[in-house]
Amino acid sequence: MSSVLTLKRVGVEVSPVGRVVEFADAPGGGSRVVAHVERELPEGGIPAYLAARKTGVRSFVLWADPERRARLATLVTASAADGVATYRVLDAQGELIGTLVREKALHGKGLRTRWTVAQAGCPEAVGFKGRIFWWYVWWLLLPIQVAIGVGSLLSGGGDAARGPRRIIWRAGREVPLEFFSDDDEIHVHAPWVDRRLAAALSALIRTFDSWMGTPWDDKRT
Repeated sequence: MSSVLTLKRVGVEVSPVGRVVEFADAPGGGSRVVAHVERELPEGGIPAYLAARKTGVRSFVLWADPERRARLATLVTASAADGVATYRVLDAQGELIGTLVREKALHGKGLRTRWTVAQAGCPEAVGFKGRIFWWYVWWLLLPIQVAIGVGSLLSGGGDAARGPRRIIWRAGREVPLEFFSDDDEIHVHAPWVDRRLAAALSALIRTFDSWMGTPWDDKRT
């Protein structure tokens, strides 16, 4: 049985931080809020955060409650350079839960963006953004997509297709995690995956939305 984690936007009357992670015991099942997500700003505030995020730096908190009284986890950047960024997910006491590594396409170990999820005492899981076949199709249609995108900007309507975004993580023959781009859901298939790590992953992926997306952490207020 797989569980599902989804990052969602909510109104300030529900959560002042604006984003929550919802958990469901099974796909299509009833869900509940398990974390409230907020950027953790460095010294220098929002301008400093926005400047650092251009290099791949990210930092945010998963709060247990909307009043921000208790932390579930914190994501911090261990390193970010040359298209490769390593993030550490810490528990409420600052102990390491796991590590997330993003290697940008053409900068890391392949033509597709590579995501690695590592958790102490568990097998390392590696996933690639999009399937190769659909990337070929997308690139073949790119001239048409560019024309649609330009038309959308001029007319204020329409939309262009985003690049393939589904990610399937593999650890040997096991598939512990999947990201479904249609609903921006992380499906957790393996019981050994720490839900706090998966929740942080669901929030982190959405900070790297493509040029047609809207990263939740790039707001200027």
